[in-house]
Amino acid sequence: MAKELGEINASSQADIAFLLLVFFLVTTSMSVDQGINRTLPPPPDPNQPESTDKINERNVFVVLINKDNQLAVEGEVAEVDMLTDRTIEFLTNPRDAADLAEKVKASKKLEEAMQKNAKEEEIKNYRKLVTDCGDPEISKGVVSLQNDRGTKYETYIAVQNAIVAAFNICRDKFSKEYFNGRTYDELSNDEQKVVKLAIPLNISEAEPRSVK
Repeated sequence: MAKELGEINASSQADIAFLLLVFFLVTTSMSVDQGINRTLPPPPDPNQPESTDKINERNVFVVLINKDNQLAVEGEVAEVDMLTDRTIEFLTNPRDAADLAEKVKASKKLEEAMQKNAKEEEIKNYRKLVTDCGDPEISKGVVSLQNDRGTKYETYIAVQNAIVAAFNICRDKFSKEYFNGRTYDELSNDEQKVVKLAIPLNISEAEPRSVK
């Protein structure tokens, strides 16, 4: 007579499976897309009249990425690793070249802010630029970034990082010059607001389209 096998106790299998699931969730590294921390501008005031100001062509630094992830800067083929230096040169225009960004005195920006009844804090910070920083020149440059619908996300992020790095380097240089050698990150919140007016993060990103 065959001996009957005893039943296997499976009451704890659910607990074991749950513990294994928790273990793999805790120990597995997840691939997270990198991006750029960017504060979007507030919605425009519907009661504000439409601006008639036009941006001078020399003040727009055009960066294009095509579907093959190739980069064009001002109509010329370029490499991403050169983009930061070229953006800095465009913004600072150290030789006052006619084909690079114009510059305007902080006192002029203060006057414009007062004429348009800007927020008191903005006027205060422009005034600090004039009095505490010796009325420095502010770049009127805008970086225009346009990518193709077929552009890889990694390429787009690499280009954005290179452009933002240029603005950060300019801010650090300004901070060290006017705030006793301190970098931008070492400044107080109020001091950083002044630097942001001196080196505004002017990046225009258009909707993706077909870029040759």
